[in-house]
Parts: sequence; C-alpha cells; structure tokens
Amino acid sequence: MELRSPSFTNGSIPAQYTCDGSGVSPSFDWTGAPADTKSFAIIMHDPDAPRDYTHWVAYDIPANVHGIAEGAASGDTMPSGSVEGRNGSRKMGYQGPCPPAGDPHHYNFQLYALDTNLQLPAGATRQQVEAAMQSHIVATGKLVATYKRSE
Repeated sequence: MELRSPSFTNGSIPAQYTCDGSGVSPSFDWTGAPADTKSFAIIMHDPDAPRDYTHWVAYDIPANVHGIAEGAASGDTMPSGSVEGRNGSRKMGYQGPCPPAGDPHHYNFQLYALDTNLQLPAGATRQQVEAAMQSHIVATGKLVATYKRSE
C-alpha cells in the first residue's frame, strides 16, 4: 500500500501539526489496499525518542475509507466507526511532535490493512493494538517525516 500526506510533501512536518503550532493531526490518504481488507489501523511513533514514543493510535478505520482529513483526530471527526487509542502521554488521540531542540526526530506513520476489525475498546495502547493485529495484517504502508524544533 502507499501512504501519503498532502499535509507535508517535502518530508518535513510543518509546525502546525506539532506542539509549536495548533497540534492538529495531518491529513492522510492511501491506495493499494487488498480486496480482503476489513479495516485499517494507523500508528505514529518517534523512534528517536528515548523510549520510542507513541504519538497516535487509531484502529477499526472502515475498509471503505481511504483517507483521514486534517484535524480529524484533533477535532474528534475521525471516520465513522474508527476508534482512537492512547498516546505516549496516556491521553486519547493525536499528539503532535515535540522533540527537544537539536537534531531532527523521525516520525513513522505506519498504516495496516487488516482482515478483521480489532474491536478493542477506545483507549487501547499501541502495544495492545499491535498484539491484536498479529496474524491479521494483509498489507502495510509507511511514511516517514521529520521535525526539528528551533534552538
């Protein structure tokens, strides 16, 4: 699958999607999902953080959905049926990048096409979602972007 974000086309996340801006979630679209896809999940994490920080977990995104609008996670307008989990701050929904000043951090957006609905309650952790997805992943797509805060 191919995962894209019209919100950041040059590989760098604009400040509006971070703690230095309004912190709204970026938009995404994807193509190439297999015919047997029943739902999607998306996980955003920062592997450069001291403990691989999770910024966003969303799952049970319906199979007929092929994108998420800008601000959907932040504005509680995710596609109908979608469920959001807890980020690394134990809060629900999207948390924008907020690395310390210095080197840029990489943000991995991983999309999963699944052959089932996970049916986990809202607020599941990344680890719970990853465990529930085992043996149900039929395709994946990945997008990596960076963000560097001013000194």
